[in-house]
Amino acid sequence: MARIVILGAGIGGLPMAYDMKLEKRSEDTITVISDKDYFQFTPSNPWAAVGWRKKKDITIELAPVLEKQGIEFIHDAVAEFHPDDNKVVLASGKEVEYDYVVIATGPELAFDKIEGLGPEGHTQSVCAVDHAVVANDAWEEFCKDPGPIVVGAVQGASCYGPAYEYAMIMDTDLRKRKIRDKVPMTFVTAEPYIGHLGLGGVGDTKGLLESEMRDRHIKWITNAQVDKVEDGKMHVSEIGDDGNVVKSQELDFKYSMMLPSFRGIPAFMGIEGLVNPGGFIIVDSHQRNPKWPNVYAIGVCIAIAPLEKTNVPVGVPKTGFMIESMVAATAGNIGEVLRGKEPTHEGTWNAFCLADFGNSGVAFLAQPQNPPRNMNWASEGKWVHWAKIGFEKYFMRKVRKGQSEPYFEKAVMSMLKVTRLKGK
Repeated sequence: MARIVILGAGIGGLPMAYDMKLEKRSEDTITVISDKDYFQFTPSNPWAAVGWRKKKDITIELAPVLEKQGIEFIHDAVAEFHPDDNKVVLASGKEVEYDYVVIATGPELAFDKIEGLGPEGHTQSVCAVDHAVVANDAWEEFCKDPGPIVVGAVQGASCYGPAYEYAMIMDTDLRKRKIRDKVPMTFVTAEPYIGHLGLGGVGDTKGLLESEMRDRHIKWITNAQVDKVEDGKMHVSEIGDDGNVVKSQELDFKYSMMLPSFRGIPAFMGIEGLVNPGGFIIVDSHQRNPKWPNVYAIGVCIAIAPLEKTNVPVGVPKTGFMIESMVAATAGNIGEVLRGKEPTHEGTWNAFCLADFGNSGVAFLAQPQNPPRNMNWASEGKWVHWAKIGFEKYFMRKVRKGQSEPYFEKAVMSMLKVTRLKGK
């Protein structure tokens, strides 16, 4: 009998449990440990932050769903990790031993790296559903007395899609409320250009997103370093090719949402051979840690080197499509190892994103994620908005039923069929 423990129950962790159930032997056990008692569909957080979704719409209570699948669930946080002893120590003091562990915790949000950043400071966040709920409360107050908005992603951030989404969704919501004319908006990003996305651009994301921003009267600042945030004021430096400050600005705002940089969670920090200096888990092509081969990792918590050197540090995103391929590969590999075989499965690490803009959107597909690519495509239209709504409903329905499916792969194939790109 093998004890398989999954740390985290998000976009990667919960499907991992479902996939692992299909790959394990009858005598093996699966335990899911999460510091939250619910699954959250993170891609819908920008909608929740303007009130288009409630928390109950995009969360699922974990215990009943996992119990139906015969999977043990522990609601607790990981406090210590002991790979030499095959043991996890939880915040409650409980110790959980494993034969194989899959780390799917996601990152820690590094708001503290910049003075005044984050929900405990002077900016909002859409990184977690509880943050989005707080952001919505602030949004409703803001709309009673509107003014300037600053939105974007700070230096070291590795997830840019939600920043673009939230900027456009705010614009759409303000137009519906007929107060858009009272709200100057500035997009501030560490990216070297609009639409870089940490991927060097995908298709013509630069042109598409710049055009969208011009149409919506959103100004932008790239190569931006946020120095500090005060109540109603953001201090921003533009960095040149030589690494020096080209221009410093003080941006006034009455509402701001800035995505932070990420780092590994404290339980893993400093474990030599397990993590890089940022606390992200080191894995090989089979999603295994080279030093401890019974330790696997998937999702945002894994280490991926930046695509290229940029004036301001820019991280690499891990989209749902990529995470899904990691999940499938990891489940398949553990299944092989359980049966005395060598692992053979590798994640494809392709990037796919449906970026909703409230009434339209941009979709992009990069295969593989880093250039040069076999497919490098982006498109826009109202269909993206409706596709994301449909995907949200589909994903939540399948998760509630405990069904393991290639959710994102199906979405990609549907998108290619709609846009007649299949086979091209």
